[in-house]
Amino acid sequence: MRLIAIVLFSATAVVAQTAQSRMPVTDAEKIADALRAGPAFVTKGATLLDWPATPGGEYRVLRKGSNSWTCLPGRPGSPHDEPGCFDQVFLQFIKDSASGRPPNVQSVGISYMYGGFWVPDTAHATGSDKEFHVGPHIMVLGQDQEILRTLNQDGSNGEPYANHLSGHTELFLVIPIRQWDER
Repeated sequence: MRLIAIVLFSATAVVAQTAQSRMPVTDAEKIADALRAGPAFVTKGATLLDWPATPGGEYRVLRKGSNSWTCLPGRPGSPHDEPGCFDQVFLQFIKDSASGRPPNVQSVGISYMYGGFWVPDTAHATGSDKEFHVGPHIMVLGQDQEILRTLNQDGSNGEPYANHLSGHTELFLVIPIRQWDER
């Protein structure tokens, strides 16, 4: 009996992990994914966009919104499902960065990623490609890159830290709301 319980528990955990990492495919799945990226006061009236089919292409509107926020489902081709909600400044930063244009940040930008984000584990210089999951968090983008460079840049310890998009040098502050495994 104990063995059966262990097998069932293990199978459930595997299925849950597989379902979590599955990328949304249909418009309905993409909408549901984007809506889980932020708090209700943001997502309720947010415009929901789908990623462009090609770099620098047009973002497709999944749902027209009534506030100044935009939410996107997880990015196709990414190994993890990481939806986000962005104010206008942070969205332009994402669009510029994704299309290869240098971002031109002129004010503060805010983003929510309630599903968290996977980042390379650079805290321990092991030379491996291991990564860790930063739980739900808020990101703040600002003009003063010098100040951001002085902040903690180790996201593995659960504290706020400065980070950048892969292949880019522009930093933003990541503020974890809670650890991934906290309830």
